Amino acid sequence: MASIPASPVAHRVGLVLTDNLPIFELAVPCEVFGVARPDLHDPWYELTMVRGEPGEITTAGGLAPSSAEPLAALREVETIVVPACERSLQMDPATHAPLLAELRAAAGRGARIASLCSGAYLLAQAGLLDGRDATTHWMNWEDFEDSFPRVRLRRDVLFTADAGVYTSAGTAAGVELCLQLVREDFGDAIAASVARRMVVAERRGAAQSEYLEAVPRPLPADPLRHAMDWAEKNLHDPIGPDAMARRARMSRRTLYRRFEAATGTSPSQWLLERRVDAARRLLESTNLPVERVAERAGVGSAANLRAHFARLVGMSPSAYRDARRRVPA
Repeated sequence: MASIPASPVAHRVGLVLTDNLPIFELAVPCEVFGVARPDLHDPWYELTMVRGEPGEITTAGGLAPSSAEPLAALREVETIVVPACERSLQMDPATHAPLLAELRAAAGRGARIASLCSGAYLLAQAGLLDGRDATTHWMNWEDFEDSFPRVRLRRDVLFTADAGVYTSAGTAAGVELCLQLVREDFGDAIAASVARRMVVAERRGAAQSEYLEAVPRPLPADPLRHAMDWAEKNLHDPIGPDAMARRARMSRRTLYRRFEAATGTSPSQWLLERRVDAARRLLESTNLPVERVAERAGVGSAANLRAHFARLVGMSPSAYRDARRRVPA
């Protein structure tokens, strides 16, 4: 690849601060863009923290950044990074209308704009993701898709890049996205050097589904909940919806009706997802052969486990185990 021409001035990056933002999503862009690296490229980046809302701003861990520029400072940067934000900002655009206006104006003048994790909500509220590919943390997928139907939600990637607008999946996926921005600015070799200094894999090359786990909706204590708790403790046995119905002392038809109303899925699918989760934990914590993992997780044969993994996780059980144990060089 051809070398990246040197620039006589530092690339200006604006980091948007909102109250109660997670420390990790604040720290990652500070590490990537805020640490001078004259041996790699000089000038490097010029990072400016910008107040995304009025009032005192502290992180989720109680840290208060000592200095931050007013919102208008975003007008002077080439790249804007919007970290994860708390739920109140995700749900109520009216509370931060000035920030959304600045983001729209920045996009209009050609600034590069990136969000980390749930920061995608702010980009979507500003209309910057309409008709574009985007992603966010897997725990927000359903809510995000319902809230922003004009956005093409990608569930199969750790970050997206679509015509100058970028989004990343949850938490550590922000590292990949920030390194991608470095790669675009300074080339593959420098991005790889930054990754080595951070002791991270430059490109994990994984889908977000590799990290997804089933998160059941809370249910009240009742016969259905009792049957579900019993099933989770006995996944290794060949139990199915009929056994759960007997445990709950209801008909199969009633079980399906009540189960889908409470969880949004069928008993069969729920059992399968729990068994795949059990298999994942065994792959991560033991050296059992895939055949034994399949038996202990209750999916029967290794062939069944491979088929379910390919569909729900996006890779084979062996590849999943290798990925969980891989140490960056």
